[in-house]
Amino acid sequence: MLQFEGNVRTDLALEASEQLTRKNQSNIDGLAIETIEDEDVIITRVDITTKDAAERMGKAEGRYVTVEALGLRYKNTELERKVMNYLTKELANILQLPEQATILVVGLGNWNITPDALGPRAVDKVVVTRHLKEILSPELKDEVREVCAISPGVLGITGMETAEIIQGIVQKIKPDVVIAVDALAAASSQRVTTTIQIANTGITPGSGVENKRFGLTQETLNTPVIAIGVPTVVQASTIALDTLNVMQENAFFARYLKSMASISDQDKRAMIDQIIPETLGDLMVTPKEVDRLIEDMALIVAGGINQALHPNIDYKNIHLYLN
Repeated sequence: MLQFEGNVRTDLALEASEQLTRKNQSNIDGLAIETIEDEDVIITRVDITTKDAAERMGKAEGRYVTVEALGLRYKNTELERKVMNYLTKELANILQLPEQATILVVGLGNWNITPDALGPRAVDKVVVTRHLKEILSPELKDEVREVCAISPGVLGITGMETAEIIQGIVQKIKPDVVIAVDALAAASSQRVTTTIQIANTGITPGSGVENKRFGLTQETLNTPVIAIGVPTVVQASTIALDTLNVMQENAFFARYLKSMASISDQDKRAMIDQIIPETLGDLMVTPKEVDRLIEDMALIVAGGINQALHPNIDYKNIHLYLN
């Protein structure tokens, strides 16, 4: 479910909580936020435990964990490994899987459109083992879990709702959990391709660009669904709003634009509506180097999934599968 502030969209629970904070509405029963900073990485855990908190956040009840690292915009192998390890730890804590579990990993999105190709590219790097369990030696069977994966495409390619495809697969193989990987939309341009969110609430494919399909949730699949998402796009009006917020909050600009100090959110929205033509109101923006960024984030997400599902295999061995 998307959270709106004016027309600003976000799939991140962290940003939804930040919006409430800006409105002085963050003190809500049933909403708990924990933040951990480790040099260039920030981990935030948002727990929503009441219906009231869920409604005010615009999110389903559950746990949302974000791992942020602005340095991911630049090629930094050590930082990528660090983020991957944090993702592994947080994902394993949410999964709490028995050793003999079966896991279905689903890569959501359109592989023909780069900003929407995160899911398929990540799934392509996931270590699948379900077909190998019968031929593995007894000592190796305890090293890996049964993992299978699929990229079902999108409605425009297959003519089928993604949920319909996944429902059929789940009914056949009966996994203990489904992990769905998808591209998201952010309310802050700084979080595009620098943030990973894990949620135990499932996911609605296409929600990031206001093209909602049937959800992949425990209710629709009768199986727990863990969602992993990376913001790959931001709304054009969000960039304009970011600019106004910086001008309002930065004392340097305030010296020259004294009227900015007291401008309301409503006035900001009116200014943005004047700047951005109505025909471009839903324009979604992605970085020009999105090809490399999506490939890097797919590697991180797949590595985190592999390490969480196969904890007895170290990173060096996993990364042989990823290249």
